[in-house]
Amino acid sequence: MKFIVSSSALLKQLQQINGVINANTVLPILEDFLFEIERNKLTVVATDLETVMKVHLDVEAKDSGKVCIPAKILMDSLKNIAEQPLTFTIDKNFGIEITSDNGKYKVMGENPDNFPKEPVADDANSFKMTSSALVSAINKSLFAVSNDDLRPAMTGVFFELDKKGLTCVATDAHRLVKYKRKDVSCPKADTFIVPKKPLNLLKTAMPDNDDELTVSYNSNHLFVKHGGTELVCRLIDARFPDYKVVIPADNPYKLVLNKNDFQSALRRVSIFSNKSTNQVALTISGSELQLAAQDIDFSFEGNERMSCQYDGEDLQIAFNAKFLIEMLNAAETPDIIIELSTSTKAGIIKPTEMDENEDLLMLVMPLMLNS
Repeated sequence: MKFIVSSSALLKQLQQINGVINANTVLPILEDFLFEIERNKLTVVATDLETVMKVHLDVEAKDSGKVCIPAKILMDSLKNIAEQPLTFTIDKNFGIEITSDNGKYKVMGENPDNFPKEPVADDANSFKMTSSALVSAINKSLFAVSNDDLRPAMTGVFFELDKKGLTCVATDAHRLVKYKRKDVSCPKADTFIVPKKPLNLLKTAMPDNDDELTVSYNSNHLFVKHGGTELVCRLIDARFPDYKVVIPADNPYKLVLNKNDFQSALRRVSIFSNKSTNQVALTISGSELQLAAQDIDFSFEGNERMSCQYDGEDLQIAFNAKFLIEMLNAAETPDIIIELSTSTKAGIIKPTEMDENEDLLMLVMPLMLNS
């Protein structure tokens, strides 16, 4: 079997799917890419048994066939070869010879029959959405996903579908993000939980533009297809907590702040906070907000004042500054609104204005105030 392919085109496609491969895997074959040639089309597949990604590209080939090629050595060599056509020749023992303009490289491949089979989209429901809508949904929810394996339902993003839109929810029990897209119409009301890793891969592989992509799902797997790139991942089989009950219905006090100024102040003040809690206390009175942090163990202390618009009674409340900084990144407006009620109830963060097709709500639990 023999085929000719552009070195840079191959590298660009492989970089999209290389993230699937785990560094220390139990099965050696999972460290390989599966190359399949059929009528001038090359399909490359990577998998870690939970997630499968594949890309298609045009090559010159007379025959068809398949082979497994070790991913690391192939990626390392392609990164160091200038743009030129490469000829891959594979013998019947799966020995691979790569010929460039000035060089010849040999690597031992593996039998493609041992490569895991990918899941099939049986009984799948599908809908279309723009690539940028999916990328936004992932970017605005993924940071709040929990890393606690004892609560598997929270280690992914919860997708809630209906005919009016798509809602993505993520929580780690300390904060919650709910992001809704109204420009997506799903065939029926349904829910599923997508793990963190495939969402990270999708975020980097999908372009942030108006290209249309197809999302399909069945009871066990999610399938996403965009142009020549496809991703299949196993869904998390667990029940997501009822997030609606934790969102306070009435937070009467409204605090409006310049997002960048608030974020910068939090970054500066939190340097002096306790490293295990990252606690920053906010004292709001009139049109002034005071931020204070201290680490009693080291006698560190930081205080700052900033102006704000506030409608409500004077209040002192403490939050984890690291959480607030990450949440503010998801709000893409110059100003943000924080809705509050008492020092023990969750605060709600929203952008002051939103695209008509988007709706973003973020909730953060307060910390006990150091008296």
